[in-house]
Amino acid sequence: MRPLHVLLLNQYFPPDTAATAGCAALIANVLAERHRVTVLAGRPSYDPVNHHSRYIFKEELDGNLAIGRVGSTAFPRRRMKGRLSNYFSYLALAGPRAVSINADLVLAMTDPPIEGIFGAAVAKFLGRRFVYNIRDLYPDVALAANIVRPGLWTAAWEDSHRRALRQAARVIVLGEDMRERIAAKGIDPARVTVIRDAVPFPEIIPRPDENIVRDIRGAFRFVLVHAGNLGFSGSWLTLIRATQMLEAENVGLVFVGEGAMKKQVQQFAQNCGNVRFLPFRPASDLSAVMAAGDLHVVTIRRGLEGMVVPSKMYNILAHGRPILSVASKDADVSRLACQYGFGFVVDPDDPIEIAQVVRSVLNAPDRLRSMSHQARKLAKIFERSRELAKFVDVIEEVGNQHRFRE
Repeated sequence: MRPLHVLLLNQYFPPDTAATAGCAALIANVLAERHRVTVLAGRPSYDPVNHHSRYIFKEELDGNLAIGRVGSTAFPRRRMKGRLSNYFSYLALAGPRAVSINADLVLAMTDPPIEGIFGAAVAKFLGRRFVYNIRDLYPDVALAANIVRPGLWTAAWEDSHRRALRQAARVIVLGEDMRERIAAKGIDPARVTVIRDAVPFPEIIPRPDENIVRDIRGAFRFVLVHAGNLGFSGSWLTLIRATQMLEAENVGLVFVGEGAMKKQVQQFAQNCGNVRFLPFRPASDLSAVMAAGDLHVVTIRRGLEGMVVPSKMYNILAHGRPILSVASKDADVSRLACQYGFGFVVDPDDPIEIAQVVRSVLNAPDRLRSMSHQARKLAKIFERSRELAKFVDVIEEVGNQHRFRE
């Protein structure tokens, strides 16, 4: 099989720090081991570790990988106007460049949120096959989280998105719940593949820094940790109310991270003596953050299951920590927790159930150890290299189907 030329479309790419930037880099690099890959990204704007001066277009070459960047605006993401400017300037500048690239296959992700529609249009113009890698399901999640209001333009967005889904030779999603969401839009489930955002499996878990562990745990007897983004998808009020009920038992809830909802969550917790908010820790402290929690919280608001699939679960599993899934039983994390026994599933609208579950394990270390063991077993099954190999298989299958038809 001769190498393919894959055009990967995503606005964010390192030095952007967005989750999709890291995913795009992983995918681009593993594909470039056997194929030629051209990434078309924008000027770094997602809290980049370094900023780029203005330009129209620039390209970096590294073996089989070419990273092209159009000179989109790079406003901070704090204000929606700046974010929209970054989105639309990227699309306007990327369009002419994309249709000039003689790729065998177009692979689009979901930054900006209409990237899949854009990618489908590019693939159609080029007469090439299209693969759509959905990270968050738009416009569904934007509507469900009240980021946008329903109207004519969101109906047009959904209609265009469904056409892109129908055009895709393969749709790659992050979990079974998302796969079902796509199938419910009339897409053949056989064309929808689940490939997970897994992490490398550490045969030996790094020894945590005990000072950092103590700093995170404070003086609490038992600690729930939520490490990651405090965004629109979490069932935050339910979690805070449950923690209030556990104050007498000296159970604490510690948030480690930032996010769009952090200020609102802090307001929810302003009268809670057993809730703490800490900033993000660097990656070098990950083992300490994981060790600090007796239970690690993964939360998805009811109605958002299948629209977002939290990737934070995989680091928790790899470090052998039990999970408290504050999400409906239909959410992918809840299904896996029930199937493999690595954690508890609680109703995202029922703080009493959360409190009862936590109380049930306050003096049950053997039960938590059993869950930790199950977590490690599943982490090995979902090891990153295995999931990336599945991604390569999908791209090669679709790309060679196109060549055969030619």
